[in-house]
Amino acid sequence: MIKIVFNPHRDPAAVPAHWGEAPGRAFHQGIPAYAPTPLHPLPALARTLGLAQVWVKDESKRFGLNAFKGLGGSWAMGRYLCQKRGIPADERAFLRLKEGQEAPITFLTTTDGNHGRGVAWAARELGQKAVVHMPAGTVAERLENIRALGAQADILPMNYDEAVRRSAQEAEEKGYVLIQDTAWPGYEEIPACIMEGYATLAWEIEEALTRQGGEKPTHLFLQAGVGSLAGAAAAYFAARWGAQSPQVIVVEPAAADCHFRTAAADDGTLHAVTGAMNSTMAGLCCGEVNVLSWPLLRAAASAFLSCSDAVTEAGMRLLGRPGPGDPAIVSGESGAVTAGALAALMTDPALAQARTALGLDAGARVLLISTEGDTDRVHYQAVLQG
Repeated sequence: MIKIVFNPHRDPAAVPAHWGEAPGRAFHQGIPAYAPTPLHPLPALARTLGLAQVWVKDESKRFGLNAFKGLGGSWAMGRYLCQKRGIPADERAFLRLKEGQEAPITFLTTTDGNHGRGVAWAARELGQKAVVHMPAGTVAERLENIRALGAQADILPMNYDEAVRRSAQEAEEKGYVLIQDTAWPGYEEIPACIMEGYATLAWEIEEALTRQGGEKPTHLFLQAGVGSLAGAAAAYFAARWGAQSPQVIVVEPAAADCHFRTAAADDGTLHAVTGAMNSTMAGLCCGEVNVLSWPLLRAAASAFLSCSDAVTEAGMRLLGRPGPGDPAIVSGESGAVTAGALAALMTDPALAQARTALGLDAGARVLLISTEGDTDRVHYQAVLQG
């Protein structure tokens, strides 16, 4: 169910200091729909697993989009438009961009679901156009959620990474602005902005922990598709907290475990997963590593996990059917895999050695991020009832 590889290169001090900033925060705070998403302590789950504390950041509440991705797309789009119009990208920028509209720009992206929904929403709110391509196997609900926001959206007969290359070519041919949440040589500025947008989430966590008493997590579990959120969040805490930064455990579906394979090979090259990536964790089914985020994860992560779908399904039930006193958290397939992985590490005898090596014991304080809610409601209900 779970394979693990440890990272001998971990050195949080190697993360550049600027990753400890959240440059999109003021812009986000100027969006009328903005509010920090909740950080829930789960004491009952902590007791059950033999841990000192567990927190879950619930991103199903973000901008009404049922996932965190709107942070990255809105900041990258907003910053691009601010630069084009010569205005500061500050807390007044969002409303200023809505005034005195110029001819709309078309923003193009490929998505497994949540990123495209965030781009479509930001484009609608800012009076722009969005074209969104989705890979083969995308469920109809995720496609219709994007279309409902006014975007032109379709499903292509290819996997995510092939669809990304198709979008890059289309953007160049048609003069669209590619707003992709992964980077490759020659395409880095907008993906870097998207990662900066995700740092607002990490800033919110730090603020919430301060309000709750200031205790820092010792461990941070982060799911990775291309690795943009994982890299941004891991780098934020490494740059901010230094030697007190948490051990970072990166979690992926076994069907698309490009970070796990890259870490396991440890040969200085990025290892891709090709072909069909059949996993219920659709938002994580990306076979190629973001070239911007990998150096950050190599510096900040302690371990990389490759997980079967059974792991995330266990996590969905764990969060959706909580113990006494803990809130129920609606966490979808890509959101709950970290909870499932944590539970497996704490309870599976076959993982006892890994648990010890990671210091997951009665003194551990663990932070999880539920990156999405029930973006496939039919499947979510089936899992919860299973």
